[in-house]
Amino acid sequence: MALTFCLLLPHPGAAQATSDPVQTDSAIQLDSKAAPDAQIRRRIVQLLGEIDGFDKVRVSVSSGVVTLSGEVLDNPRQTQLTTMVERIDGVVAIENRTAINGRLDERLDSAFSRLKERTRNIIANAPIFFVAMLVFVMISAFGWLLTTRLRIWKRLAPNSFIAEVYSGVARIAFIVLGLVVALDILNATALLGAVLGAAGVAGLAVGFAVRDTVENFIASILLSLRQPFRPNDFVEIAGDMGTVARLTSRATILISPEGNHIRIPNATVFKGRIVNYTRDANRRFEFELGVDADADLAAALSTAVDALQSLPFVLRDPSVGAWVKEVGDSNVILTFTGWVDQTQSSFQKARGEAIRIAKTALESNGFGLPEPIYRLRVDARDAASLLPVAQQQSQKVPAPKPAAAPAETPLPAASDPARVEDANEEAAARERNAPDGGGDLLSDGQNAE
Repeated sequence: MALTFCLLLPHPGAAQATSDPVQTDSAIQLDSKAAPDAQIRRRIVQLLGEIDGFDKVRVSVSSGVVTLSGEVLDNPRQTQLTTMVERIDGVVAIENRTAINGRLDERLDSAFSRLKERTRNIIANAPIFFVAMLVFVMISAFGWLLTTRLRIWKRLAPNSFIAEVYSGVARIAFIVLGLVVALDILNATALLGAVLGAAGVAGLAVGFAVRDTVENFIASILLSLRQPFRPNDFVEIAGDMGTVARLTSRATILISPEGNHIRIPNATVFKGRIVNYTRDANRRFEFELGVDADADLAAALSTAVDALQSLPFVLRDPSVGAWVKEVGDSNVILTFTGWVDQTQSSFQKARGEAIRIAKTALESNGFGLPEPIYRLRVDARDAASLLPVAQQQSQKVPAPKPAAAPAETPLPAASDPARVEDANEEAAARERNAPDGGGDLLSDGQNAE
C-alpha cells in the first residue's frame, strides 16, 4: 500500500513545469540569415516523432525561442528533451514547460519497458560475464595455491608470522589482478577506480574503529622483524620485569620472578623502554658491606677483593671493583662489584655467593660488621627512680666477660652457582608450547637487536 501510494504521488517536477528559459550556445543571427521558425519547429517535431516518450509534447517557436509544453514520463526525459532541442541550429533559447506524467499505468509501462531492455542486455552479455568471472576465479585460485602451497615465503621471512603476512599480501595482489582483468574483459575498467575508492574509504573507517588493534598488529610485525629480545631473556618493559615467554600478534608475554603472567600490548612494547639484562652474556653484580669506623679500610677492601677474585665464576676481565662509598652513623659503607658470565652461572646465585664469601672473609680477618649504635638520653629525675632497679638487676646478672679476639679461620669453600633451568624458564617454556598460545613470533636462532 505504501509503495502504491508513493507511485501515485506526482513527482516534484509534475507540480510545476520548468519555466526558466534555457539559453543555448548558438549565435543569435540576423533576420536575413536566421532559420525560419516553421523550419525549426518542423525539425523538432520530426525528431520527437522518432523517439518514444515524447508523443505528448507540443512545440511552438517564435523568433528562435522554442517553447515546449505537454507531458513527459520522467525527469530524465525532460532533461533529454532540453538537451536535444538546444542542439538544433537556429534555436536561441528554450522554455521547457513540460510536466511529469502522473498516470500510474503509463509510468509502470515505461518501467517495465526499461526492465525488459535491461534483461535482454544481461542475457546478451551473459557469456562474456561468465568468461570474466571464470578468469577472476582462476587468477584468485592460482594466487591462493601459490601463497599457501609454496614454501618460498618461509624462506624469505624471518619467522612464520612474517611469512603469513607476505602470503596475505601476495594473495590480495592476485585478487586485485583478477578483478582488473575481469573488468577489462567486460570493458568496465572505469568501475575499478570507484571500487578502489570505496574500498579505501571503508578501510579508513575500519582503521579508525579498530585503531588499537591495527597499531598492535603493525607493532607485532616490526618487533618480529627487529627481534629486540629472544625467548628466556630477562627484560624490563614499561616497568615490568620478567622472563620472555613469547611474542604473539597482539602482546608480549613475560613471566615475572614470582611466576605471574604479564601481558603487555605490542604497541606499548615497541614505543616503550626495553632493558634486556641477558642481551650481553657478561653482567655486573654489586653489593655493599659495612665495617667498623676505626678499621683499616685499605686492608678491608683488599681482603674482600682477594676473596672475590678467588671465586671461579667471577670473571677476571673486567676485574673486581671496590671502593668506599660513604661514612655511616656507626660504620663505613664499602661497595664491591664483579662480573659473571650469565650463560655459565645464575646471576642471582652468583651475587648471593659473592656476598657470603666477602662477608666471611672480612669477619675471619678481624673486621667486624657492626650493628647500628643508638644513644639514649635519660632525664636526671627518671634516672634516680630507675637506679635501684638497675642495681638489683646488676646484682643478679653477672658481668659479661670480654670477648676474645677473633681467631683467623679459613674461608669456607665457595658453592658453584652453576646455571640451571630455573622455575621462570620452565614456566616460559610451558607458555611457549601451550596449544592455544597463538604461536611465537620470536626466533631462537636470530640475534636480538
